[in-house]
Amino acid sequence: MIMDVRLILLFLLLLFASESLANEEIVEKDEDFSEALLLRPLPDRKVLAHFHFQSRLPPTNLHGRHHHLFPKSIFQLVQKFHLREMELSFTQGRWNYERWGGYDPIASSNAKPPGVELWAVFDVPQHQVDAHWKNLTHALSGLFCASINFLEHSTTYATPEWSFRSSGGNLKYGTLPREAVCTENLTPWLKLLPCRDKAGLSALMNRPSIYRGYYHSQRLHLMSNEFDSNGLSSGIVLDQTLTIVLQPNILGTGGVFSSGSTLQPSWSLSSLFGRKVGGRCVLSKSSNVYVQLDQNLVSELQKVGKENEGSHHDISENFWSDPSFEMSVPPDKKIREVESLDSGGSSILYEFSVENYSDSKPFDLGFRWKVPLVWSCQQAPLSVSRYLMGSGNERGSIAISLKSNRMSHRMKNVDNNAGECWLRVDLFQVVPWYVKVYYHTLKIFIDEELQSMADTVEKIRVSPSEDKGLPGVMEMTLRLPCGVRSAALTLEFDKGFLHIDEYPPDANQGFDIPSAVVVFGDFETSMHLADDDSLNKIPLLSKLRDNNRVLAYTEVLLVPLTTPDFSMPYNVITITCTVFALYFGSLLNALRRRVGEERRLLKSKASKKTSQLSLLLPKLFAKLRRKSWEPPNQSSSSSSFNYKLIVKVLLVAGLAVVWQYYSS
Repeated sequence: MIMDVRLILLFLLLLFASESLANEEIVEKDEDFSEALLLRPLPDRKVLAHFHFQSRLPPTNLHGRHHHLFPKSIFQLVQKFHLREMELSFTQGRWNYERWGGYDPIASSNAKPPGVELWAVFDVPQHQVDAHWKNLTHALSGLFCASINFLEHSTTYATPEWSFRSSGGNLKYGTLPREAVCTENLTPWLKLLPCRDKAGLSALMNRPSIYRGYYHSQRLHLMSNEFDSNGLSSGIVLDQTLTIVLQPNILGTGGVFSSGSTLQPSWSLSSLFGRKVGGRCVLSKSSNVYVQLDQNLVSELQKVGKENEGSHHDISENFWSDPSFEMSVPPDKKIREVESLDSGGSSILYEFSVENYSDSKPFDLGFRWKVPLVWSCQQAPLSVSRYLMGSGNERGSIAISLKSNRMSHRMKNVDNNAGECWLRVDLFQVVPWYVKVYYHTLKIFIDEELQSMADTVEKIRVSPSEDKGLPGVMEMTLRLPCGVRSAALTLEFDKGFLHIDEYPPDANQGFDIPSAVVVFGDFETSMHLADDDSLNKIPLLSKLRDNNRVLAYTEVLLVPLTTPDFSMPYNVITITCTVFALYFGSLLNALRRRVGEERRLLKSKASKKTSQLSLLLPKLFAKLRRKSWEPPNQSSSSSSFNYKLIVKVLLVAGLAVVWQYYSS
């Protein structure tokens, strides 16, 4: 009987253990991490490197609070502040939309304004959003070693309603244009990765190589539906991206051809980053490197192939070598767009898996050009720029200029109403409170002609600034004709005055107006890849396939304000301290001096026998002048000395009285 009970207990124990192990395997299977690197040649002889890391966490009610791969600090942020979506970016430099493109998924989602940009959507009641935002800025400031806590004040953040993205009033947006980006911000960002920068693709992130680039932007984006009331939570998804524009080493690679054109510089991973890939991160589900040839470059390659061979040339026929370029490593797969917006061609992705490489056999991809090529990247419908007008420290104007890029072939996406073609442009702009914008002075010019507000503005929302309380916010939707060549907006403003304690240490440099956000709502960009399940499992390719809104950031404006003479307090303090030191020093010297003891000391010195050597010269001069020599009178010198001392004390006292009278 006892033996049967023991067997039953042992059977139940093994059953529960097997179920727990099965559940643990399922959980570990759900929590995953992947890494990818995208390399793309640019027309201006540079190379774009885009790192993408994704960490996925299943719902907490199924997975629990103990994680194997997902960073604990990010999970605590989501739980503490009830985050539904958040994005934080650190950017150095400005994205060149004309040369590097503005109509592709990388530019639309990873081209960020200079400095720090933070926006978050909270899953809390609206009256608690401000408190959660302030606490979030302090937490992120300590986590990433940055001055993000400066965004806690109401003068530094805004609440966009519909121009930036719709969130029902629970969205907060703030920027710090002057925040410097350095390794102190990159190191905490790398610590969120399972392998950090010790293994995998993140090992390429050599600090000198990264920060010598023309553009550098590290971005952190998370999405969570942990707090959905319907119970259909999919967990938390954390995307970490690092976008860099590097200049390859052009020594010995810039050959000049008979046509006068220069060959594009060749490059490799070791020449760009100073390192090689020693295999994948052992905790990653996938680790791939991609080389992208964009649509216009593929079209140019096909033209060159036709001219050289005299027949139809398809770049897809050659897997990893072409008459125009050559790669040092054969790719594992070639992915081509099945559909394109233009009829000229489709972009191509070459996939390289680093799973079969190790430290003894590192992965070092090289790309070499054979013939010179000239192409351009895909542009947004309108190019955007912003600048200041006026002079002086009293008033001025802000101007936003929109110029057409001649994209009539993409106007099929715009609104066609009653036979008319319209292009909608959303504008979101935040202006600090010390720049007092007069929104009633808004003027809109289309093709250099002044237009009425009713004809061009479809929707507008203005939130005037409050002194030391709130910034000025303007959200506007413009309706422009499809054939527009240029458009411009102007706003007049007055420059305010700050208290001396509100000026930064470098006040004479000027004050920054954050970048404005321009969204082309009728346009979306994506890569049209084939419906393949293997492609959907790679997060980078999934992001490229998603529809992204086409948006652009304008320049950061530098506004000089009236600044006081910060040296005047120093000058006043210095001269006052000098006068008081002379006055009190002389007064204390006169009060503490004992005249009787000085006289007795002088008499005792005179009574001493003067040395013959010291009296020889006076006697000699007296004989030469034929005069009788007399010893010096000590009493007369003492009286003259006392007289001079009294005059000095009276003079200093008089100066002090005059100074005090005129200063008061």
